[in-house]
Amino acid sequence: MAPVREQFEATLERAVMSGAEHVAGSCADILEHRAALWTFVDQRDVEPTNNHAERELRAFVLWRKTCYGSQSERGNRFAERVMTVAHTARKQKVNVLEFLTECCVAQLDGNQPPSLFARAA
Repeated sequence: MAPVREQFEATLERAVMSGAEHVAGSCADILEHRAALWTFVDQRDVEPTNNHAERELRAFVLWRKTCYGSQSERGNRFAERVMTVAHTARKQKVNVLEFLTECCVAQLDGNQPPSLFARAA
């Protein structure tokens, strides 16, 4: 990877020096973080792809695509929060519908809602 690294960084440096309006700034930003750029080469336990992150976000992307997102900031906040809770519950093997139902019942009864933090411990 050393020759690839050298060539890639040299190309970025040439782009910065060129002053090309659409690329010089981005290339300079990448060079500022060059150590992080090659972490996957220097450390065996770091994957060279972001497939894990993409898999984690897939459900949210599909939801947004099929329902066309939200029409308000309030709706956006609701969707963010419910999706976060649902994803966390699934990771902990907690039934999402049951957990959300418990939350709603607790709110209506004026009780403390259940916590996913307590379940993780």
